Amino acid sequence: MPVWTRCLTLSAALIVAAVVAGPASAQIKLKWAHVYEITEPFHTEALWAAGEIKKRTKGKYDIEVFPLSQLGNENQINEGLGLGTIDLIYTGVTFAAATYKPLGISGAPFMLRNFEHWKAYRDSKLFQDLASGYEDKTRHKIVAFTYYGLRQLTANRPVMKPEEMQGMKLRVPPAPLFLMFSKSVGASATPIAFAEVYRALQQGTVEGEENPMPTIMAKKFYEVQSHLILTGHIMESMLTVVGNHVWSKLTPDERKIFAEVLKEAASRATDAIEASERVLADEFKALGMTVVVPDREAFRKAAIPLHNDPSAGAGWSRAQYDELQALK
Repeated sequence: MPVWTRCLTLSAALIVAAVVAGPASAQIKLKWAHVYEITEPFHTEALWAAGEIKKRTKGKYDIEVFPLSQLGNENQINEGLGLGTIDLIYTGVTFAAATYKPLGISGAPFMLRNFEHWKAYRDSKLFQDLASGYEDKTRHKIVAFTYYGLRQLTANRPVMKPEEMQGMKLRVPPAPLFLMFSKSVGASATPIAFAEVYRALQQGTVEGEENPMPTIMAKKFYEVQSHLILTGHIMESMLTVVGNHVWSKLTPDERKIFAEVLKEAASRATDAIEASERVLADEFKALGMTVVVPDREAFRKAAIPLHNDPSAGAGWSRAQYDELQALK
């Protein structure tokens, strides 16, 4: 066989091999969006998870994490998941509940008793059933559940009892269920996107806001609010959601990798956040804030009558409510 013929034959073989191998080895780039600061455990653990998934899939999946509302606010990134322009998101349960209302049950004020109750719910059949309901409606996959922390109130004055919040212009996230807390205390709810809260407080658009302490610290709200009031009114959680356009194309082995890694990241973030809550009150004091311990029982009694009130944002059944309260 002439040399030029052998070269052509070899070249053709190499081309065929490249075509066959190409799709299997092609790297797939994914976008993971959230609204939180780069210093928060959600973000650092997302970076860890992205690297771990890339390693375990031998470089097939390259996930870029977009923090700080870079790809939109909470509502927008949820929409992006549906449009396929975003592939993974962290989202609060109350925002997911805009699509499937029962999933918001854990985000109601004083719905969960303590961290042990939160963990029992995370590991329960009830949570799995609610996650399945969301998945049936959206086709997206809820892979992990992360502790976000107890939401506390900040303001420029002390608050001891619910009636002292009557008429207060309170920033709430733009999700319907957050109106339940403001309604229970008579505050004037003002929905503002997360990225705009600092400026709203600084300019006096609102008088107060409420978030978990790690978030209050990360967003530096202590610079524009003088008082931290330890209401602990909502035990907040976040979901890690993978878009159907991604999950449906993963092989069984890839799904296992994604699930294992994302659940481990959620567990690591949960532990870090829960530990930080034990020390942050003292850190806020050191930064000059006045830390107030209010009458939490009075706040709880104000909220409980609204737990099953659809006009206040409740979207779950009485049976689901009773099942959650029975968890230990």
